[in-house]
Amino acid sequence: MDKFVINGPCKAFGTIRVSGSKNASLAILAATLLFDEPVELRNIPHVRDTTVFFDLLRSLNKKIIISKDKKKIKIYNSKKKISTFCSYALVKQLRASILALGGLISKHGKAVISAPGGCAIGTRPINYHLNALKRLGMKFKLKGGYIHATAKNGLKENNKINLNLSVGASENLIIASTLGDSTVNLHRVAIEPEVKELVMFLNSAGANIKWIGKRTLRIIGVKKLNRTSYTVNGDRIELSTWAVLATMTAGKLKIDGFNNIKLLKTELDLLRKIGASIKYKKNQIIIQGKKKLKNINISTKEYPGFPTDLACIFGVLLCKANGRSTIKENIFENRFNWIAEVRRLGGKIQIKGNKAIIEGNTKFQGAEELMSSDLRGSVALCLAAISSSGRSVVNRIYMLDRGMENFEKKARSIGVSIKRIS
Repeated sequence: MDKFVINGPCKAFGTIRVSGSKNASLAILAATLLFDEPVELRNIPHVRDTTVFFDLLRSLNKKIIISKDKKKIKIYNSKKKISTFCSYALVKQLRASILALGGLISKHGKAVISAPGGCAIGTRPINYHLNALKRLGMKFKLKGGYIHATAKNGLKENNKINLNLSVGASENLIIASTLGDSTVNLHRVAIEPEVKELVMFLNSAGANIKWIGKRTLRIIGVKKLNRTSYTVNGDRIELSTWAVLATMTAGKLKIDGFNNIKLLKTELDLLRKIGASIKYKKNQIIIQGKKKLKNINISTKEYPGFPTDLACIFGVLLCKANGRSTIKENIFENRFNWIAEVRRLGGKIQIKGNKAIIEGNTKFQGAEELMSSDLRGSVALCLAAISSSGRSVVNRIYMLDRGMENFEKKARSIGVSIKRIS
């Protein structure tokens, strides 16, 4: 099992480019199940999660060709009949596998799919997905750990389906509603950038999807989707991660690869309050940290609020701030698994209910055998280790590999002493 050996403290200096959005890519890959025509995708990150989804699509008899430079991916139907069975062996590795349900039930009228896996950050039940699809006419039974779903007469028109701001359920229902003769109105749709990017991708192929309110979508079904070529935007969570590293190490980074800075307003405003200097140059963000950082209080919330994925990453940053900070977690109940390991590096953090209370002015000290709990927690541990004095070893980095492309290569390019060992 791979691990990172990190020798700190390091200052982050130089230029870095973020990869394509992992979360947007997964929803778009799921949507390719609606197509008979070829789809060309650019800027898909080659991380463990997307690799698993490639394998899932291949198991359903989709053919995938990846260019030698890995910049383009072509997906089309093989000569074999499309399968509608999603095995436990694949689905257990990735929660986003549940997004295959919407495409299969819409395109083929049936699906058998295992309950999904993923990071252990909370219960994250899939009832929102199933109940919303049921409103479209899908019938399902749970048998032997699998969801057996059918829609023999196709999915039907529905004037109002409430999605409770769930990102995954919003994506699944958008995919499921794209084909057919019906009109579907989705309410309380999640408006995370990844959801909006899924809509843009589908519309690029001839879908008829319109925002008719801040959180309301009208989807008029179409008979088929056309051949399309689409480039995925940069990953906002990765960009924020490098921005935090520059801030907490008093470094300076120029970050490329993200096309719409407005999508990061909440995160960048908070970094300014903490003490970062931020400038923009075309599509480049320039972040410079300072020696003295200010304490703040943060609450996670659905977009455009502060993302739960960044709570642990900002948490290690606030360990370096002057004074007491708090992070209130409002999305998932198990988002504080990272805290025990950060304490081993010297972090002074207490948990009260859904709130982490962070005492600042921490001087991190390197530690051996740090254990990653999930994708973002693994990244947070690495950031803390980079700003620590001495040697640290971060284990179970397959968690980090799920969503961060070439992490150690990028980190080394900006001055971090990091090595992957098996």
